[in-house]
Amino acid sequence: MPDISIGKLRGGLCVYWTGEDGKRVRRQLAARTRKEAEAEALEVYRTATYSSRPQDPTVAEIWALYRDDLGDKPTATTMGYTGKAILPHFGHLRPEDITKATCLSYAADRKSSGKSQGTVHTELGHLKSALLFAENTRMIDRAPKIWRPEKPQTDKRILNAGEARALIDAAMEPHIRLALILLLGTGARVGAVLDLTWDRVDFERGAINLRLADGATRKGRAVVPMNGSTRAALSAAHKAALSDYVIEYAGGPVASVRKGVSGAVTRSKIGHVRIHDLRHTAAVTMLANGIPLEKVSQVLGHSNTAVTFSTYGRYLPEHMQDAVNVLDFMSLQKR
Repeated sequence: MPDISIGKLRGGLCVYWTGEDGKRVRRQLAARTRKEAEAEALEVYRTATYSSRPQDPTVAEIWALYRDDLGDKPTATTMGYTGKAILPHFGHLRPEDITKATCLSYAADRKSSGKSQGTVHTELGHLKSALLFAENTRMIDRAPKIWRPEKPQTDKRILNAGEARALIDAAMEPHIRLALILLLGTGARVGAVLDLTWDRVDFERGAINLRLADGATRKGRAVVPMNGSTRAALSAAHKAALSDYVIEYAGGPVASVRKGVSGAVTRSKIGHVRIHDLRHTAAVTMLANGIPLEKVSQVLGHSNTAVTFSTYGRYLPEHMQDAVNVLDFMSLQKR
């Protein structure tokens, strides 16, 4: 998000920001609620600052403006790295100069330098997002098509119940143990667990709200119930809490648990496990135990069940059993 704020003006809501001359700019909003104002404010800001944007921009100019528009979102930081690869190849071009040949040439160059298909897919995906931003903000008439390699299917490590318990038991630090219980017990992403504050843990309702009020993340998050183990772990941690954050160390929030989780993985002797595999484990465990796809999708915070199915459908070959049963020609009775 750009550096804009919501305030009050003439009995209603307004958006304000600091202009290039250092003076504060305010615009009245039609929205009556804070949630409505957030969406309207962004459009008002973009419209008001449109005149200061370059006409007939290059990809490099669009890239910079898109990163600025993202503000402190994680994608803005990631694009600082992917831009080092994208901009030397595309930066001097204008959107209409991008063709299938330029995209394929870029992909071939990156692969020849040892970069994986997944890396190339991500880099060109950021280019696609930047150009769509330029179209949506009317810097260009239409974003060109970006040809990129298919996103590779990654091998997911799915832990069984014994391995999951061994991993939790191998955590030496209390905050790492609690993080593992939450990751496995909610299916949440690590960022959502580290962002979680006690005001979003409702012991009375038995619910954990993983969402952020300001919508600062582009990844979906859910409100999930607590299971028995999660409630017990949270209850014990709440009594000893020294800060507003559920996952804390020395009275403050924790930026990363990767080192602690890696240590627990080593001590548990369960083999190689990535931290995101814990989310995969939660998802596949739910599906394998007959939980409907719709419920699993809700727990994971997916935008729709198609996302859930495309990610985890291959772990459920039994859903096709009735289809292949009719192909069992050797056992079909003669008519």
